[in-house]
Amino acid sequence: MHTKITKLKQLNLIANTIRQDVIKMLHEAKSGHSAGSLGLADIFTALYFNIIYHDPNNPQWEGRDRLILSNGHVCPVLYATLANVGYFPKTELMTLRKLGSALQGHPHKGALPGIETSSGPLAQGLSQAVGMAIVSKSEKKKWRVYCIVSDGEQQEGQNWEAVMLAAKYKLGNLTVIMDRNNIQIDGFTEEIMPLEPIVDKYKAFGWHIIQIDGHNIQKIIDACEESKAVYEKPTMIIMHTIPGRGIPFMEFLTEWHGKTPSKEEAEKAMEILLESKKEIENEV
Repeated sequence: MHTKITKLKQLNLIANTIRQDVIKMLHEAKSGHSAGSLGLADIFTALYFNIIYHDPNNPQWEGRDRLILSNGHVCPVLYATLANVGYFPKTELMTLRKLGSALQGHPHKGALPGIETSSGPLAQGLSQAVGMAIVSKSEKKKWRVYCIVSDGEQQEGQNWEAVMLAAKYKLGNLTVIMDRNNIQIDGFTEEIMPLEPIVDKYKAFGWHIIQIDGHNIQKIIDACEESKAVYEKPTMIIMHTIPGRGIPFMEFLTEWHGKTPSKEEAEKAMEILLESKKEIENEV
C-alpha cells in the first residue's frame, strides 16, 4: 500500500491540486462535467491518500480495496486523483476526451491502471459493488468495497434492487458514499424527482447511515473508519457537498453540471485556487 498521509494540511493541499488539475483538464477538453468533479475532490483525496488499501505500483494487487465510481461522468476527479497518487503520468491528464485517449468521458476498465469497472449508465455501479462485496465476504477476504454514487442515481429502480441485496447479505464490508449535492443535469433533484426523506429510506432498507460535511476531510476519514466497525449492515455515508466547490462563480449552479470553463473562466478559477492554496499553506 502507498504511504498513508495523516496531516490534514497536506491532504487539503492535495485536494486543491486535484481541483486545479480538473479545471485544466476540462478547459483543454472543452467537454465534461465541472460541478461534480470539483465537489468530490475532498472525498477522492481522503480515499486514495488515507483510507483505502491500494498500490499504484501493483494495480492488480489481490489484497487491494475496490473503489467503484458509479456516476462515471465525474471521472475527471478520478483521473486527476489516480495521476496524483502515481498510477500514471500527470501529463496524460491533458488528453481527457480526446480521440484515442485512455481518459474517456466515462471510465473504461482496462484503459488505465486503477480503474475497477466501466461506468456510464447510472445506478449500475452499486450493483457491481454489491457483487464484489458478496465475493469478498463469501471467500472470507479482507478487502473492502467502496462505491461512490450520485444523489440523482437514487431515482433509478436498479439502485434499490442493489440496496435490498446488500442488506440481505449483511454486507458490512461495503461502504457506499453518496454525493448529496442536490443537482442533476436537468436541475435540482428535489424538483426533478424528490429524494427526501433519503435517510429514512435507507434506514428502512436496513442500512447503517452516516451524514457528514463532504468537504471536511477529517470527517470523511472518521466516517469511513466508523463504517469498518459495522459488521452486520452495509453503510451509506451521505456527504453533503457543494457542486463546483472551491470556485464561487460555479458553486450551487446547476448549469455547471455538464459545462466546462472558457479560457477566461479557467484563468479566474486557477487564480482562486492558487489563492486558496496560499491560505492552506499559511494555516497553523
